[in-house]
Amino acid sequence: MAAPVLRRLSPGRLPRGPRQSHSGAQGLLAAQKARGLFKEFFPETGTKIELPELFDRRSAGHTPQTVYCGFDPTADSLHVGHLLALQGLFHFQRAGHHVIALVGGATARLGDPSGRTKEREALAAEQVRANAGALHRGLRALAANHQRLFADGRAWGSFTVLDNSAWYHKQRLVDFLAAVGGHFRMGTLLSRLSVQARLRSPEGMSLAEFFYQVLQAYDFYYLFQHYGCRVQLGGSDQLGNIVSGYELIHKLTGEDVFGITVPLITSTTGAKLGKSSGNAVWLDREKTSPFELYQFFVRQQDDSQRTRKARSTEATCCRSNKACSWTGRIGFC
Repeated sequence: MAAPVLRRLSPGRLPRGPRQSHSGAQGLLAAQKARGLFKEFFPETGTKIELPELFDRRSAGHTPQTVYCGFDPTADSLHVGHLLALQGLFHFQRAGHHVIALVGGATARLGDPSGRTKEREALAAEQVRANAGALHRGLRALAANHQRLFADGRAWGSFTVLDNSAWYHKQRLVDFLAAVGGHFRMGTLLSRLSVQARLRSPEGMSLAEFFYQVLQAYDFYYLFQHYGCRVQLGGSDQLGNIVSGYELIHKLTGEDVFGITVPLITSTTGAKLGKSSGNAVWLDREKTSPFELYQFFVRQQDDSQRTRKARSTEATCCRSNKACSWTGRIGFC
């Protein structure tokens, strides 16, 4: 079957000026849910009222919220699989909320088992640091391009890049376990789908991988305590880890926090995109050429909602032949 062909819009049909941001609660959350950008909200009992109120500028005493999403530096470039999470962060930023892109300089040493059938190949500490530096630069470039091309005269929230190695390198293992470990129940951790799938696999699961969800939960707690972050954004395969963070924060503080997931972008065979799967489509033009990136979207099936969402991102890149708002590529189209 021939690959579907993307329509090339004539200059007269291209959107004029920056896209409108949805500042109201229903505009920001419900609209992105309807478009397919947001997939799930957690906890379900609190997301019909409490979560929308957090982002509603019309509510009394409204203050900007802080949302974070994590990016593990297992490679030296972001890839297409990160685009929907980034787009979610940018929507919140344009609506006046603060966003944090958290580089997992510490957690990348363990490896996230979510959605994996075998343990990730261990990376040397020096390689993780080098990758983390590259992701820092890539994220800052994306944020700068987004600001430059989409500025609409309104007050945006901040875009901050952090690295969780900044707080873990100060931790002593025994002290950390004594302070945090008692708030996790083994039965709950073992019940996570990602853990169950790995335990049933021939290779099993290492203690390092099993401990990953504890560190991701602590990341959420740390950002809640130091940055007032009450919302974690992540891929749909991260829901179990987000729940662990919610439970830790609720036990330690009594406060409610929330999670939002975005769909996973997959290959034409349905496989998750990523370095370990060998099918990553990189955002660094030195690793994936602009033509190859464009061809990835052309080859996707039209009936995939997540593909349509990603294509809208790619179409945004094509609004200007001089620069791409996501990757800063020159002459993308």
